Amino acid sequence: MAPQVVYGWGERAHAVIDQAAISALPADGPVFLKRQVNLIVRSASLPDTWRASSEPFSKMDEDPNHGWFREQFAFMTSIPRSRDAFVLALYREHERLNTTDRDAAQRMNIRWTGTLPYAVVEGYGHLVAEMRLIRAMRSQGKDTNALETDTAFIVAWMGHYVADGSQPLHVTIHHDGWVGLDPKGYTRETAIHGRFESRYVDMIALQETDISRRLGPVSHQDGDVFNQVLAYLDRSHQDVETVYTLDKSGALNDPHNPKARQLVYGRTAAAAAMLRDLVYRAWRESGLPPAPEIPDPANPSSPGYDSETGSVPAAFSRPLTSSSPR
Repeated sequence: MAPQVVYGWGERAHAVIDQAAISALPADGPVFLKRQVNLIVRSASLPDTWRASSEPFSKMDEDPNHGWFREQFAFMTSIPRSRDAFVLALYREHERLNTTDRDAAQRMNIRWTGTLPYAVVEGYGHLVAEMRLIRAMRSQGKDTNALETDTAFIVAWMGHYVADGSQPLHVTIHHDGWVGLDPKGYTRETAIHGRFESRYVDMIALQETDISRRLGPVSHQDGDVFNQVLAYLDRSHQDVETVYTLDKSGALNDPHNPKARQLVYGRTAAAAAMLRDLVYRAWRESGLPPAPEIPDPANPSSPGYDSETGSVPAAFSRPLTSSSPR
């Protein structure tokens, strides 16, 4: 159970995912990002460089954003709608376990649970704000080139977590080898992580054309963004044992194995589709005025104010309609 560094999809997969997502943006979306696609692709793996031990403060903050080890917080009946509330819920469970199972308590913290969905929805909020500013500057006849470049980087930043969330080994405690009881004889080698997401992806030379036709139509344009991200991560978790089964059969050593290829194509396509959908939705939402009915999370008098976190965790995602600005 020694801590291991969990990286996302390898550089090739992250780049391909971002390329496919931007290429698939609808014509009435933020098409300026297509001019920035090279920057987005080059920056796709940058968040992984923020996780080196040589930069400890950056590493402590960044590491949890790349995982969502859902078995660790199965005790929660619902996922808090606030990163801080999630941390506090883990701490209370840590304190409880510390009196009965100190080994389990050692792992009841964000380093062993991850904070990936919060990183995605927080990035989404940054994106809406940037795009709203672009719209305002354009209406005033101002040059938005610099801000468009900033926005492209935010897409790459958020996109990294979206892509990590499609990799089954990023949403399980079994991220670096099988943990605990192992009746099916899955490997406990930490190398399985890189064997699947980097070595095999490079072995089959994954490229945009492999996944672009698998994206499907634009989705996720209505409903709660946070809940949609959680459902997306739940779907990824369904393939955890698929990865281990393929590895056990030797499929991850065979670039021609159809099941292994299809898993990579399916998971990377899911990431590209989700990233496309969130970027497009952010653009649509940025065309709406800020919603005054959302409680101010900094005001203790706001309905639903949580004094533990200084926020209003029940704040909802902005609903969109067919008449929302494009």
